[in-house]
Amino acid sequence: MLAPGNAPLRDAINQILLRAMGDGTLERIFRHWNVWNDDQPGLYARLLAGQPVGPVTDLDTSVDVATISRWDAAARYLPSLVRASVVTIVLSCLAMGLAVVVGMLIATARVYGGRVIRLAVIGYVELVRGTPILLQLFVLYYGLTAAVRLPAFAAALLGLALNYAAYESEIYRSALEAVPVGQLEAARTLGLSEPQVLMLVRAPQAFRLALAPMTNDFVALLKDSSLVSVLTVLELTKQTQIFATNLGSWVIPGTLCAALYLAMSLPLAAAARRMEERWRRPGQ
Repeated sequence: MLAPGNAPLRDAINQILLRAMGDGTLERIFRHWNVWNDDQPGLYARLLAGQPVGPVTDLDTSVDVATISRWDAAARYLPSLVRASVVTIVLSCLAMGLAVVVGMLIATARVYGGRVIRLAVIGYVELVRGTPILLQLFVLYYGLTAAVRLPAFAAALLGLALNYAAYESEIYRSALEAVPVGQLEAARTLGLSEPQVLMLVRAPQAFRLALAPMTNDFVALLKDSSLVSVLTVLELTKQTQIFATNLGSWVIPGTLCAALYLAMSLPLAAAARRMEERWRRPGQ
């Protein structure tokens, strides 16, 4: 409906929204649905003052991408896509780091905890694995607004981390249980306490077994980070969507987005394959 050729309709809608912002109607609607946040007043002030506002303010706003060639538009947007890729990498690394820590705690509770603790963490794992990650992100960002209003980036980080922690915990649990019982009994016979057995004997061997699957999960998380675009986080997929909307086509933006995701994920996938091949060799 708002393709580049529909400029009169676009301008009419913009004027309606500006009037709703000026008389407070839009703010009342946002507050009613609990989507108003501290960023809105500054945004409103800039829009009502006629200043250019948008996620790509470093572009030359005097040039409409609809009036230039698609390749020129791609050259203008490419730096913004690269910067959005950095957001994707940072978000993925932080989420994976948190998922590893929480997953290890859950796996340890599964192996060493009492019945009540084991049932609690099993319930968490099954709940997270049995529901879509997109639903979990919506609940964290929109569903908890009555109690706490998380920033979009924090909600995205927490949602990805808690989701992948459930999957990581199963990897770590199976790795812990794969350590030969004879080695554990030998360590206890030597007088090591149970925490010492875990830290000095069991955990190092389990980590060696779990490292390659962890890397594969990191690749998956890197791609799943595209889902946080629904929370207004300006990562690679969100920036690509903006580019495609302004350009009126997904061909070039989608191609650039795919190329950037491949550039980020292929080295990780290659590292995972090298580790798996190395550890399958006898004596490694």
